[in-house]
Amino acid sequence: MIIEAILKINPNAKVSIKGSDIDTCEITWTDTAEISKEDIKAMMPVVEQELKDAETQKETDASNGKQKLKDLGLTDAEIKALIG
Repeated sequence: MIIEAILKINPNAKVSIKGSDIDTCEITWTDTAEISKEDIKAMMPVVEQELKDAETQKETDASNGKQKLKDLGLTDAEIKALIG
């Protein structure tokens, strides 16, 4: 999640991270202006919400797609055979 937050702030950032806790990780910046850990922390909830929203959208799309197949007359067994 740390790298995602950094790239949300600066999509061109070149960075490596050792560790998974923002408070204790070691961030190495390469040819990139350093972003403060406080700014990264502030962006993490935004990234987390975007990931949740993307998952919700994926589930909604799957449900809508199945419903459209049902509306076309396919049975649940036929839909399952097609998409699992």
